[in-house]
Amino acid sequence: MNITGVTLDDAQAILDIYAPYILETAVTFEYDVPALDEFTSRIEDALKKHVYLKAVDDDGVIHGFAFAHAFRSRRAYDHCVEVTIYIRKDDRRKGLGEALYSELERQLSAKGYTNLYACVAIGQDEYLTDASPCFHRKMGYKEVGTFSKCGKKFGHVYDMVWFEKIIE
Repeated sequence: MNITGVTLDDAQAILDIYAPYILETAVTFEYDVPALDEFTSRIEDALKKHVYLKAVDDDGVIHGFAFAHAFRSRRAYDHCVEVTIYIRKDDRRKGLGEALYSELERQLSAKGYTNLYACVAIGQDEYLTDASPCFHRKMGYKEVGTFSKCGKKFGHVYDMVWFEKIIE
């Protein structure tokens, strides 16, 4: 598996990975799969200043992606980013997430970013497992805050935990 930069031409393949998370899980609180042009615009915005990576096999198939985007809009936060990762369901727990996040962190550090944040839904039911919080802890992220009952999806209410990792 190769970790490389995303291009706008990758938008459909990345959206195909993301869509099941929208439709079948509470991992994201997005309710509707975005149109391809909107999703492409999101990638374009992230690429202007941050890092957007894909894990691609030798046949060119994308198996996962990770990216950073602005944490907050004010200049005082310019050293901070929010990070996100999604892996194809049949490719999880194979080390791909660790490889993507490690390269993402390396590239973000090279760009001068020091504070990484991830906002993660917590709870366990038919729509959510503890995989994301466990992954972030494994990658060295620390819990820094909880928003109680702030996300609603599929008739359930979920807490959100902010994770932080300082890199230098």
